[in-house]
Amino acid sequence: MKEKRLLPLLAVLLAIPFTAAAQRPNVILILMDDMGWGDLPSYQDQRMREGLPAMDNPGLRTLASEGMTLTRHYSSAPLCAPARSSLFTGVHQGHAKVIRDRSFDLPIEEAPTLGTVMQSAGYRTALIGKWGIGGGTEHAGTPQESTAYPTKRGFDYYFGYLDHVSGHHHYPKEDPNPISPTKRSGIWDGDKCVTADCDKAYSVDLLTARAKKWIIDTHRQNPRQPFFLALTHVAPHSQLQIPTGPYPEGRGVKGGVQWLGKPHKLVNTAEGKINSYIYPRYADKKWPMAQKRYATMIARLSDSFEDLIQTLKDLNIDRNTVIIMTSDNGPHDEGGQNPQFFRNYGPFDGIKQDAWEGGFRVPTIVRWPGRVPAGSVSDHPSQFHDWMATLAAIGGVRAPFRSDGVSLLPTLLNKGTQPDSRLYMEYSAKMSRSKTTTPGYQDFLPSRRNAVRGDQQMVYLGKYKGVRTNIQSHADPFEIYDTAKDPAERHDLKDTPEGKKMQPLMHDKVLRMRRVYDYTHPVRGTFAQRPYDAEPVPALRKEEIPGNLVPLTAQSSQGVRRKDGSMKRELYLNIPETGKYVFFMKTPAKKGAKAFVRLHDAHLLDAEYGYKPGAEVSSSMGEGTTEGVIVQTGLKPIFLEKGLHPFIIQTEGFIEFPQFFWQKENSPKQVISHSVFRIGTPPEFPGLCSK
Repeated sequence: MKEKRLLPLLAVLLAIPFTAAAQRPNVILILMDDMGWGDLPSYQDQRMREGLPAMDNPGLRTLASEGMTLTRHYSSAPLCAPARSSLFTGVHQGHAKVIRDRSFDLPIEEAPTLGTVMQSAGYRTALIGKWGIGGGTEHAGTPQESTAYPTKRGFDYYFGYLDHVSGHHHYPKEDPNPISPTKRSGIWDGDKCVTADCDKAYSVDLLTARAKKWIIDTHRQNPRQPFFLALTHVAPHSQLQIPTGPYPEGRGVKGGVQWLGKPHKLVNTAEGKINSYIYPRYADKKWPMAQKRYATMIARLSDSFEDLIQTLKDLNIDRNTVIIMTSDNGPHDEGGQNPQFFRNYGPFDGIKQDAWEGGFRVPTIVRWPGRVPAGSVSDHPSQFHDWMATLAAIGGVRAPFRSDGVSLLPTLLNKGTQPDSRLYMEYSAKMSRSKTTTPGYQDFLPSRRNAVRGDQQMVYLGKYKGVRTNIQSHADPFEIYDTAKDPAERHDLKDTPEGKKMQPLMHDKVLRMRRVYDYTHPVRGTFAQRPYDAEPVPALRKEEIPGNLVPLTAQSSQGVRRKDGSMKRELYLNIPETGKYVFFMKTPAKKGAKAFVRLHDAHLLDAEYGYKPGAEVSSSMGEGTTEGVIVQTGLKPIFLEKGLHPFIIQTEGFIEFPQFFWQKENSPKQVISHSVFRIGTPPEFPGLCSK
């Protein structure tokens, strides 16, 4: 019996790349706020060579030269709250239970996060910077009110801006937040508000200094324990506020910005005149002041990267630390910032809130000395939810079943075969007060200038991106682009023979990989209704149904054991008639029993995080949410078309077939019998037993 119990663990150890504690690297995830793809040094340096206005940032340039630039990495949404929600929970926007669109300051669901995954791998975790997805009170909140405060979502330590509007103010004490009920920008250190001590504390300096101090203390206290730090800056988002003075001399443990922790002088740069310092290399330029300010904000971030890297070198942990730098969405046009001046959106159309490449293709660099090839570039398409699977692989643990991502380690390490990412986005700009249209910039395609954004959707099918804006109904066609050959999206392929073949496939795909939003907040109501919500999830078309399907039997229901010790079953569920269904599942009451089910590629049943073995879970999207209206949340059934639907079951901790039930609208709840399932050996699902 002991030998049998050890087999799954052994399989896990053989499958993961880093097993010994000394080998597991530290991870620092640096997230910028509204930094555009065009802010990358590769693009700005080209502009300098052409004699155009450009930003010169040595720290960013060094980071890129020492790491890998991911040139086709996407945020999960072109706006901060939904992007951060998907980044930290590892799911795309079609599966976010609470935060989609402009649902700022609502609480992310009680589910695995980057923090909980790294904690499970034995890491010390911290989040320093902007959160904005904690719930509680909109534009304010406290650790007690916020049901998704960072320390309740997997982070051992938290310092920073709790609500999203506070993160618009780079001097939290001197620049009050007029929207907040407290009229202040809340800076929290654990469960204590320290805004009153933030005299002249510029955001980049404040967060960088606190991050350095946490890294130094954490490493010195336990050098054998790896750490995970999410450093989420509020720059270069508006306000376009700038530092009090130059970046301090030196870098690292003894130089650069330093955390003093003294009341009214938390950092060593907390002196001089606030919002006054323009970097000398920009001061004499004949540029608009707003652009000098923006360039200074990027320069300050660039300096902070150098400071962090030198800190790692001083501690002798540089080569055992992964740095991931990215941004939550494309560049903004707020507070006087004109993204045309430096072309912060790069060679694309679109800015923040746009589904075009400039809106959510984001600058991304990964640095890991000795592991990630220095100065390398990858154009493999990937998206925010891939970081959960990637960090799980780095930490040596299985990614949560719920995760929509794939590990990017094959790309980063240039080893093995890189699985394709699930690339999907849905977002509506309808509720935006003043940003309902794409800007009318002359370098944008004429049809996009001042075009209504409305409901937007993006999906990848193979190498092709399908995108549609201002959606009125599910019948609206996708524009189709090969973004590798046509990054500016100038040549719509929808009327080509290949494009015509892809159109119905894309229409089916987007319905098969998302769930209808079903969360209601007691004060703020319900968000994210889509024009395609009322469409049934299409069954497999005749040409999609594999041959040799047979009824499920006790023998063929055993599934296939995976390298990580879990089991996977890939079946087909026969829906007898088109209608609305609710599903239920139970696992055996065995310690460690977990299960997760996808219907096509959509989340269906989740019995993993926080699950009590033997309990029943339902397909309700309200499970795991907080602060919702219980009698209104998670009640929508799933509208399914008659026919066969892929039914993918992942389990851990038991080998039995889970119990399944369903309830068609206006009908009693029933057991789903084996006779309703089919199993086969289709080319896309190898390894299944058909007997």
